Amino acid sequence: MVQISKIQYGGWPNCYKISNDHLDLIVTTDVGPRIIFFGFKNGENQFYVKTDEAGLTGGSEWHIFGGHRLWHAPEVAERTYAPDNHKVQVEQIIDGLRLTSQTEPCGIQKAIEIHLSETKSSVKVKHILINNGVWTVPLAAWALSVMRTGGVAIVPHAERIEFPQQLTPTHSITLWGYTRMSDSRWTWGERYIFLRQDETSTKPQKLGILNTHGWAGYLRDGNLFVKKFDYTPSANYSDINCNFETFTNDEMLELESLGPLQQLEPGKKVQHWEEWSLFSGVKTPSTDDEVDEYILPLLGN
Repeated sequence: MVQISKIQYGGWPNCYKISNDHLDLIVTTDVGPRIIFFGFKNGENQFYVKTDEAGLTGGSEWHIFGGHRLWHAPEVAERTYAPDNHKVQVEQIIDGLRLTSQTEPCGIQKAIEIHLSETKSSVKVKHILINNGVWTVPLAAWALSVMRTGGVAIVPHAERIEFPQQLTPTHSITLWGYTRMSDSRWTWGERYIFLRQDETSTKPQKLGILNTHGWAGYLRDGNLFVKKFDYTPSANYSDINCNFETFTNDEMLELESLGPLQQLEPGKKVQHWEEWSLFSGVKTPSTDDEVDEYILPLLGN
């Protein structure tokens, strides 16, 4: 059974806790839309929360805060970093909540719906972008989960096919100007890419990929967070055709899924779904074969 209660959390007085027998989620309504907590029932937060920003509201400066947020790609300073420091509208739905922001100066309004399973340790998150402006906006929904320190991201490649069975490329990998492929936090496997979060490494790292498998994970202290998302073969994606990205610095690591690039006309909206699951007692893999052994059986694919 899904239970919803109003609570205080992290210095924000107007939060809502959404729970079933397995999971707790907490959303803020003083800022956002943000899912600021995700974890096992009565357990620790799997998301990172920036301590010196917790409880802040108002102002003209963008704050990372932590938790899970909704952006729209491609990343452009003027619109991507529009502050979400103000109250959001909250509405109870059958199996969770809907959070709706104010319209941003660029004309885009954001909403997040949380649909919590009544019986499983999984939740579906619907991300909505609405164009309340007067012109068409090229964009993609961009869902970012900010994970706490000390874990490892696991990202699958497209299926390996030997030469000369296939002569055309299978997928793209995008690098940023600050990406260093030789950085020790990376492991480049044949079927999986690993990115470790390291509190002692101050230089950021980022990767984008066309993730045809539609999932990625973050494993920390035996707890595996998995997000699943759609891959549309016929679609065009942002950032040189990426539907998944991951970023890390010394404070956190982000798992980011992206919907297709669209020309969003005035009065129209786009939707992007993720499904999150949480597992305990998972061994940390260091090789492709260990991912296949420890993690793939949990995904139910």
